[in-house]
Amino acid sequence: MARALSAYLSRDNVPARKPLQQAIDALKLPLKLDSDYVPFETSGYLPCTLDGEDAGFDLRFGDVAEDVSTALNLGERNVALNLKWGGDPREEAAALIFCAALANDFDAVVQGTEALSVKQLVAKARSLLEG
Repeated sequence: MARALSAYLSRDNVPARKPLQQAIDALKLPLKLDSDYVPFETSGYLPCTLDGEDAGFDLRFGDVAEDVSTALNLGERNVALNLKWGGDPREEAAALIFCAALANDFDAVVQGTEALSVKQLVAKARSLLEG
């Protein structure tokens, strides 16, 4: 998988920190978002705590271009959350968990090199945490 994911959501569905953390907690995965997460304001490295240790990823908000929306069949999803990480598997796991919560609770479509389901995102994150 490339070291990047995009989550596409409707602007009205982009969650504040508290509901997003609740969605992460519901997945039963050990990620805690830093208080630096603010929808549409966060730009750059977002620190997180993963299983008690530092982890994080680069997060940037943007608008979805019409051609991308049409190509990916995004419907009313008009905001892109673009995530990138380095070579640390903990950073990748944090990004996967973040996106899984968005897909599971906020109707996000998550795209890496292909579209990824909540089940795929969670399985990959668990694999990275175990291995």
